[in-house]
Amino acid sequence: MPALPNHYGFHEQHRRALMEKLPDGLILVRADSETVRNHDVAYLFRQSSDFLYLTGIEEPDFVLLLDPRRRESVLFVPPVDEKQIVWRGHIPSPSEAARFYGIRRAHYLGELPREVTRRRRGYRQVYGNAAGLSLVKPPASRGLVKKTGPFREALQELRAVKTPGEIGLLRYANEQSARGHLAAMRAARPGRYEFEVQADLEREFRASGMRHEGYPSIVASGPNSAVLHYQSNNRRMQAGELLLVDAGGEYRGYTADITRTFPVSGKFTRRQRDLYEVVLAAQVECISRARAGITSAELHIHSLRVLGEGLKDLGFLKGGISELVEAGAVALFYPHGLSHMLGLDVHDVTGGRRRKLRTRGRPVLRFNAKLEPGFVVTVEPGLYFIEALIRSPIRRKKLRGMVNFALAEKYLDFGGIRIEDDVVIRPSGPPLDLTVVPKAPADVEAACGRR
Repeated sequence: MPALPNHYGFHEQHRRALMEKLPDGLILVRADSETVRNHDVAYLFRQSSDFLYLTGIEEPDFVLLLDPRRRESVLFVPPVDEKQIVWRGHIPSPSEAARFYGIRRAHYLGELPREVTRRRRGYRQVYGNAAGLSLVKPPASRGLVKKTGPFREALQELRAVKTPGEIGLLRYANEQSARGHLAAMRAARPGRYEFEVQADLEREFRASGMRHEGYPSIVASGPNSAVLHYQSNNRRMQAGELLLVDAGGEYRGYTADITRTFPVSGKFTRRQRDLYEVVLAAQVECISRARAGITSAELHIHSLRVLGEGLKDLGFLKGGISELVEAGAVALFYPHGLSHMLGLDVHDVTGGRRRKLRTRGRPVLRFNAKLEPGFVVTVEPGLYFIEALIRSPIRRKKLRGMVNFALAEKYLDFGGIRIEDDVVIRPSGPPLDLTVVPKAPADVEAACGRR
């Protein structure tokens, strides 16, 4: 097991950074509450990402008060009664919570109005999330302006650049998620169902202490692998098909996001390997180029060019690569972006660092930002044979002479290939690749063979 950040210590750095950004007001943040599924049964609880960033606390109904002038953090613990103890077991007292979570001051939630009144002198506003600000009521709220916007903007700005403690948790999530992906490679075989592979995959997540997935696992065989967010996971796998697994476990709120595509029968066919090597070449090149100062849009365009050249070599496209990219011929087989931010959310905050990439006046990318040291991003090129796109009359007319539609139609049962790693942008040089799942064709086949 890799070394992990000590307890909850690095969250104190996050709180201090937020207080430095908002020095002129109290800051009040409320944790999420459980959501009832039916009657007295709640959904599995997952804490709000902002509260996790500031505290690391994964339990509901806590409240955090930050006092920038005094540079103090105060934790408020939900009240405890006998019924809760009977049904849920021991709930920490304020002194226990303060000791465990590394916050010096802690009280029961009923003490919040008194603390706000005591600390508000000299402040004209109180910042926080909507749930937190709703707790500030008269008389404590009189004369205080409640503001959610500056709080949200400051926190997203901070969350975009990962601290060493966060990178440690992301590394752990990646390394333990790799165990799940290797289990999926061993589990897949003709005749089994996608959900059986999912069970082996997610068992490893749980065995590594990861209670949640960062997003619903995609286990997509055959033609399902061309459905970008496929989630049914109920098809029976057939010999000669590919299986695309896009899944990541979440540890203390920080998630991995890994995709591997591999043969159900354990060996790539010739046409599978040809297309797989095109996608792998694009991914390897884009990872090497993912450096501070380059924009994610520039990386995406490079992936389009590499994939386009590969498709030309295999007979799917013809013409100049710049024209093929600009006209959307490559996007016919690659209809998504190369990257997104990663952290406490699988599509993590960008901190306002967004620009639109325009092609002939139309925005085509949701994520376009200049990469900075401390960013953690995915690199995930892919190629897909999607019937709705390949048989679209509009696209056939627009891309006539550029796309070999007759050849593409022969691949409509093929599905798709995606390869995805998570990388940390460094101050100089190539990024740190956190993902340790095999992806070279021979290594993938060897992993599939360990059954």
